[in-house]
Amino acid sequence: MSLDKLTVIPPAHPLEGRVSPPGSKSITNRALLLAGLAKGESRLTGALKSDDTLYMAAALRAMGVTVEEPDATSFLVRSSGTLTPPSEPLFLGNAGTATRFLTAAVSLAKGRFVVDGDAHMRKRPILPLVEALRSLGVAIEAPTGCPPVTIDATGAFSKNRVVIDAGLSSQYVSAILMASALSTAPFEIELAGAEIGARGYIDLTLAAMRAFGGKAEQVSPAVWRVEPTGYTATDFHIEPDASAATYLWGAEVLTGGKIDIGTPAADFTQPDAEAYKVIASFPNMPAVIDGSQMQDAVPTIAVLAAFNNHPVRFVGIANLRVKECDRIRALSLGLNGIRPGLAVEEGDDLVVHADPALIGQHCPAEIDTFADHRIAMSFALAGLKVSGITILDPGCVAKTYPSYWDALASLGVTTA
Repeated sequence: MSLDKLTVIPPAHPLEGRVSPPGSKSITNRALLLAGLAKGESRLTGALKSDDTLYMAAALRAMGVTVEEPDATSFLVRSSGTLTPPSEPLFLGNAGTATRFLTAAVSLAKGRFVVDGDAHMRKRPILPLVEALRSLGVAIEAPTGCPPVTIDATGAFSKNRVVIDAGLSSQYVSAILMASALSTAPFEIELAGAEIGARGYIDLTLAAMRAFGGKAEQVSPAVWRVEPTGYTATDFHIEPDASAATYLWGAEVLTGGKIDIGTPAADFTQPDAEAYKVIASFPNMPAVIDGSQMQDAVPTIAVLAAFNNHPVRFVGIANLRVKECDRIRALSLGLNGIRPGLAVEEGDDLVVHADPALIGQHCPAEIDTFADHRIAMSFALAGLKVSGITILDPGCVAKTYPSYWDALASLGVTTA
């Protein structure tokens, strides 16, 4: 979509129909990497084709892996099991999963690798991962604490245990978990402190590793142990994206409709599926919502909170400040653009002063998405209940849900 902006027209009817969300971005990028590290041919089905996953696929190709796309939801990956140095820096856009996962993976290859991204990615922290890898004897530099990262890899870690600060992102732990199966001896990862962003994503990582023949387990709340199994090529099916499902669940409750997404909420394994219980309680969502373990669902729930029957305070969301944009700030600005005073930032908490009286009103507001797909998709939900909601840079949804606007249109939502 090349439009500079898009205005959502509130539907005059409940939204009903069937929409199939795209495959999980989180699982797709894990599976792509593991297939690239496995010797042989792997077929990934149900996969997401979006900016983030296509950056991962392109990076693997640049390092000697064959990645074919036989249809819209499949990847066919053939690999020697070894990543070779690319002829130029790996450009990963604003894909945090690809950037962090590959930084660790190439540290066990041989040669020079430069992992880089766009202007937004160059503001996203990676220093805790860099420091952890450096403690393992990896020659690695990230002068700004963010990408670009330069790695001169020798094919091995110098130690079989690492302590890592994962307070900013669980992706740092996932990155080393996946890479360490390529070590020559059992490997342990220990958290520095108890804080970890979205711990449930570690479970996704462990499940994906097991599917590709890895052996890893959590031996205590702060320690994981990985066996030096390497990976085996396999066929792997990817479940729908729970974060994408939250927009459809939100559209359903906001309009009193019924949207069949093809997968019951209870069948998802991704942490953001926990948001279903909160969304289903609308318009009487809890007064305090801890978003720490469902971070990508917070923008969806925060926009719903604008129409809740009572105010909602979001806690445990400090990590949202270092996502694709500062999402706490973006949500605050967008909500206050709809009605001044609708939201306030209190430290790293976000308080949404619910106002169900907004429903049916004309609230002209141009929502700055800060090129963040989740801000664009969440605020589209506000446009289902009030008129005048204009989404700037609507094409940014291509990062994880390229067909989002088509999905809404299939339910009868019109835009101008």
